[in-house]
Formats: sequence, structure tokens, C-alpha cells
Amino acid sequence: MQNLAEGLMRMVFAAVLMLSVPAVLNAQGRYGPNPREVQFSSRLGIDLDAMTERESGLFYRDDPAGTGDPAGLQDTVLMEATGYLVNREAFYAGRMTVTLGSGRVVAGLMEGLVGVRAGGTRWLVLPADLGYGSDEVEGVPPDAVLVFRLRVSEVQQAGN
Repeated sequence: MQNLAEGLMRMVFAAVLMLSVPAVLNAQGRYGPNPREVQFSSRLGIDLDAMTERESGLFYRDDPAGTGDPAGLQDTVLMEATGYLVNREAFYAGRMTVTLGSGRVVAGLMEGLVGVRAGGTRWLVLPADLGYGSDEVEGVPPDAVLVFRLRVSEVQQAGN
């Protein structure tokens, strides 16, 4: 019973995290293009109409969806990640381990990982304000819309 209560609390905290991102962005103001206003390389296979859009402007699609418990706040997600610009130029490729709520990755990646399951692949499209914003980062121009392919190998539940 305690494990069920802990799992529910993690999901509640994750929902609070997802709901807080749009409020922060609204307070700061948006910058960069809307993902619906950019042209994606056809080789990325991005169809925003086939993806789920969150209030923050983040789009996601699981293809395929994984199995097991969904990732929530303080859970650790192990994955192979590839980050692309809209022209399909990769700016990152490698293994990544992220603890949800740690704040050690861009806001959109943190938000987009909530709910992933082991064995799944999640595609994310991040507006610039959930990525690197107006900052120029090696391989990423200012105000860039970003695409991530995340192949989740494991979700380590907090406290286990």
C-alpha cells in the first residue's frame, strides 16, 4: 500500500512540474518561432497534427510506447538520445541519464520525459523557449526549434 501511495505522490509532483512550466514561460514571455511555423525535414517524419501538444507548446509522440510504470518526479530515466535541428542536422547523440526534477537539462526535455516508459521511443518537438532560447549553444543557433528522439532503456523509480 505504501508503494502505491508513493507512486501516486510522484505522479502528482510530476503533474505539478508539467503545469508549472507554462506559468513560468507566460511570465517570461515567448521567443523564437512557433513549431507550427517552421518546415521540418521530411526525413524526420514529424507530423505535428499526429502528436500531442501540451500547454507549454511542447509536442510529443510515443512510437512505440514502452511498458512498465511511467516516469514521474525524482525517477531516473536512462536513454539513447538524439537531438536534431529542424533540417535533421544532429547536434547531440549519445547516452543520457536524467533524474526528473533535477533541472540539469533544458526545460522541454524535462517536461517531455514525464510519463515515458521503458522500452519506448518518444519524439519531442520543443519550441525555442523550452530548448536553449536565444542563447547560442555549440551546434544550436539562437531561437531554434528542437527535435529529440529518446529511446528509453530503463526507468528507475525513486526510492527503489
